[in-house]
Amino acid sequence: MNKLLAGLSLALFITGCGLQLDGSVSKQRSQVNSMAAETLNELYNQHPAIRKEAQKAAGYGVFDATGGKFLWGGLDHGNGVVVNNRTKQHTFMKMFELQPGLGFGYTNFRLVFVFDTKEAMDSFVNSGWQFGGRANAAAANKKDSVGGDLGANVAPGITLYQLTKEGAMVGLSITGAKYWRNDDLN
Repeated sequence: MNKLLAGLSLALFITGCGLQLDGSVSKQRSQVNSMAAETLNELYNQHPAIRKEAQKAAGYGVFDATGGKFLWGGLDHGNGVVVNNRTKQHTFMKMFELQPGLGFGYTNFRLVFVFDTKEAMDSFVNSGWQFGGRANAAAANKKDSVGGDLGANVAPGITLYQLTKEGAMVGLSITGAKYWRNDDLN
């Protein structure tokens, strides 16, 4: 019984954290766009070279994800936007991720996808997208331990960066993640 109550408490806590969309459709779009701008500014301030990479790419996507683990599994969920650099079109999306494995805790992080090709971006936006494997990218927030390439190449033409609340990019686990269009905001 205590495990059930703890699990329910964690689920209620998780749903109340992260980017919460409310209000009119235009207000919700504004909330997602503000989160994306803040995330990009934080990423570019820490690692200026990524700005050039994102600007010369076909487009980019930014997602806010919140979730947690309790005992034998967990989940993350969130909202985001994909921006086509050529047309400046914004496509609003949702995400959901299952986390198998033993653990306990809460996570809040931001994901930045850089789409090298229009085909990779279009596939992500139009077909939905899911990860079936695991990608790992590890780097600390200190310059001496960051190393060369901070992003994880998660698919042909797609590089992914993860920012935690502390701003560090740490072990990236995207097992079982699904991304799809947010029909309410598009």
